[in-house]
Amino acid sequence: MADFDLTKVRNTGIIAHIDAGKTTTTERILYYTGKSHKIGEVHDGNTTTDWMPQERERGITITAAAISTTWHDYIINIIDTPGHVDFTAEVERSLRVLDGAVTVFDGVQGVEPQSETVWRQADRYHVPRVAYINKMDRIGADFYMSANSIVEKLGANASPIQLPIGVTETFKGLVDLVKMKALIWVGDDLGAHFDEVEIPADMVELSKKYRDLLVEKLSDFDDAIMTKYLAGDHNFSEAELKAAIRRGTLTCKFFPVLCGSSYKNKGVQPMLDAVVDFLPSPLDVPPLMCTDPNTGEEVLRKADPKDPFCALLFKIQPDPFVGKLTFFRVYSGTLKPGDTVHFSRKNTQERIGRILRMHANKREEIKEISAGDIAATVAIKSATVGETICDPDHPVMLEGMNFPEPVISISIEPKSKEDEQKMGLAMGRLAEEDQTFRIKTDEETSQTIISGMGELHLDIIVDRLKREFNVQANVGRPQVAFRESIKKAVEVEGKFIRQSGGRGQYGHVWLKLEPQALNKGFEFVDGIKQGRIPKEFIPAVEKGCREALDSGVLAGFPVVDVKVTLFDGSFHDVDSSEIAFKIAGAMAFKDGCRKAAPYLMEPIMKVDVTTPEVNMGDVIGDLNSRRAKISEMGSRGNARFVRGTVPLSEMFGYATVVRSISQGRASFSMEPSHYEEVPSNVAKTVIEKRTQAAEAV
Repeated sequence: MADFDLTKVRNTGIIAHIDAGKTTTTERILYYTGKSHKIGEVHDGNTTTDWMPQERERGITITAAAISTTWHDYIINIIDTPGHVDFTAEVERSLRVLDGAVTVFDGVQGVEPQSETVWRQADRYHVPRVAYINKMDRIGADFYMSANSIVEKLGANASPIQLPIGVTETFKGLVDLVKMKALIWVGDDLGAHFDEVEIPADMVELSKKYRDLLVEKLSDFDDAIMTKYLAGDHNFSEAELKAAIRRGTLTCKFFPVLCGSSYKNKGVQPMLDAVVDFLPSPLDVPPLMCTDPNTGEEVLRKADPKDPFCALLFKIQPDPFVGKLTFFRVYSGTLKPGDTVHFSRKNTQERIGRILRMHANKREEIKEISAGDIAATVAIKSATVGETICDPDHPVMLEGMNFPEPVISISIEPKSKEDEQKMGLAMGRLAEEDQTFRIKTDEETSQTIISGMGELHLDIIVDRLKREFNVQANVGRPQVAFRESIKKAVEVEGKFIRQSGGRGQYGHVWLKLEPQALNKGFEFVDGIKQGRIPKEFIPAVEKGCREALDSGVLAGFPVVDVKVTLFDGSFHDVDSSEIAFKIAGAMAFKDGCRKAAPYLMEPIMKVDVTTPEVNMGDVIGDLNSRRAKISEMGSRGNARFVRGTVPLSEMFGYATVVRSISQGRASFSMEPSHYEEVPSNVAKTVIEKRTQAAEAV
């Protein structure tokens, strides 16, 4: 593998809104590339990448599945990602290690809310994309509206390089605007073959118009095209256009738009050609900037098998046969079974056992892996997501990964002593693989509280506890992740003095508490002058404040967005200690929060509901009853949509309600937006319930 041509490797993700057709598209890719001999269908529960029982039962993707396949002598590592916002961490970690992505859009809906989310995630990681407008066979499909929505809603410099021939039941192929040829699918060989013919007479003018538009868009950023275009020469060869599209795509200055119907087996092979032609190889990606953990200096790592080894662990997955699989992307160097690697963040070393090339939940053992490739290994004790593994003689550290904070919690209690022992181990394993899943013990009630990104996320966690780990548990009602903060600045004193015969305790501080901007977090400032408090006690004051953050004064929720300045205090030569100053800091912080106009904050969700027009009034009325702020209404294909923000606490069980209102015809998506102050009447109820629960224990 070390001598393999890296220009022929593509690390590509399939990203999209839920139900846009990612998994269906991936199944066709596997069939046409010869990786599978039967096309799996989501509704039949037999797809390759949706291999978990929960995925097959629910018809959704929960975990990103990695698959390696080949197309025209190119190795394509594909990651099929989830579309549901509850599993956004899977998309985040996948985009971190991918070089390019295929963004799938629903031909009826165009750009949908989660399409925007994954597009912005890809923007953040500078991932080049091709846009694939799927479902051209569906009633209401509109390629031109969908292509236009990519430009208008995403602000992308995008242009079609294909046009559909026919629509809904008459969709039979597409016009390739680069070759200026038509591709027509015929026969009943599951779309494996198509004919390349002349463009139908009734589409010649339209094809010329869109080819001119393509050339115009390319000339905006490509000097070679612009020079020829301005000279009045509009006869561009296929090679010239492909080279310009590739240059634009690699720099994220241009996004080619394709079309097809994966379910009807049309358009997938040209999309694979676009992946090969326009998306980057590992060599097209700039060298990676790393940090030397010993000196803090910046170090470059190139996609070269001969460079020192360096890789990023991006996913941990349980496996019934080998225990724990750890997926990694190699950025430089070569790794073989038996090699020792260094874990930069933990500063430990381990020997690598088997190296596996993954095909969803099937695996193939390989002798080595080189720069630019993706694989998995087994039984690594020190593995954590976001960890860098590297050559022990050339240590480097890659930038880690950031994951959103959970917004919803439930209490969970094991049914028996045996279940209690198994549950601790099982939840530790689940938290290891999913960074948006958190576990804590409520000090007031002694209950185990698990937190995640939504009701579905926690549903799946509980289901996995039962199936994979055989843990039987009782689950409480969902609880919103409220937060507390303050509105005004105050100065407070904290004194902890104890005298008990022998050596006493003495800690005395003055703190200034100030509100911070939303999402700014906690900030501690050392403002001590003239040694009023010795330097060795100041970290203890900060530690006391940080521990006090965990439980606010209103209802015991975590405190956020507060700045604390330690500006005065005093000490005793004999009795002062770290513990005394820590307690004094915590006391002052609590007292300050009480005096600084504390208030409750709640998570607000972005909600998008698509509904038939006849049910629009009922949907809006129901949303208004949930304290919604509606920001936009409009048409999407032959349906209507409503967008707005709604407090998460009002949205429990909404899926059942919206189905009931619309006789099952409406759908909705929801994702975290921001935190906002809770209205006083609602806050009063929340605080009362919290107090009653604590008193009942």
